[in-house]
Amino acid sequence: MQERLQKLIASAGLGSRRQAEEWIAAGLVSINDRVATLGEKADPHKDRILVKGRPLPRAEEKVYLLLHKPAGYVTTLSDPEGRPIVTDLLKNCAARVFPVGRLDVATEGLLLLTNDGVLAQRLAHPRHKVEKTYLVKVRGLLSDEARRQLEKGVKLEDGLTLPALVEKVRTTAGNTWFELVLREGRNRQVRRMCEALGYPVVRLKRLRVGFLELGGLGVGQYRCLTRREISRLGEL
Repeated sequence: MQERLQKLIASAGLGSRRQAEEWIAAGLVSINDRVATLGEKADPHKDRILVKGRPLPRAEEKVYLLLHKPAGYVTTLSDPEGRPIVTDLLKNCAARVFPVGRLDVATEGLLLLTNDGVLAQRLAHPRHKVEKTYLVKVRGLLSDEARRQLEKGVKLEDGLTLPALVEKVRTTAGNTWFELVLREGRNRQVRRMCEALGYPVVRLKRLRVGFLELGGLGVGQYRCLTRREISRLGEL
């Protein structure tokens, strides 16, 4: 089956589609010993495709996992401090997957992992505004003004945040629990928003990404996404 060259190159894990287009435009990709042009299609099972003089590797089987990340794990593939990494939890997964976005070491909850670079970039790109829902526990009693500020936008050192949604607010022994729905993903955003308003975060857990939910998945456990879920992710 023929597909566009840039898609084949990205699916093989060599780079993004944009990088592939740049390589094609620079004459670094060939099909059956002739230089390829932008917009061309090829069949990796029938055509001899070279990228920078090397044969195009076969695309890996795509793997999509939903993990309940525990606190204390980092979402990088290695850590110079020797802390545990999330892929240590994937005991029965032979595929080399990577996290989609990040959760800081103290944050727990829903984390997607995949070897599908194209989908990962799409989900992480700011223009798609994929909603993420967090359960937040802060020290102190959240005021009405602070809630309005979270929903209007909080001024941080890297600019004003997009309006968020605050739901299911409840208080317990000098702390406030609430759900916060964001449509962007800046570094440590929830913690910085709350701290900027004078409410240190005591606990943070991501409950949902788009339509995907943790459900009854135990801490440290993971599952494969269904075909329907994978299809819906591509539509976000």
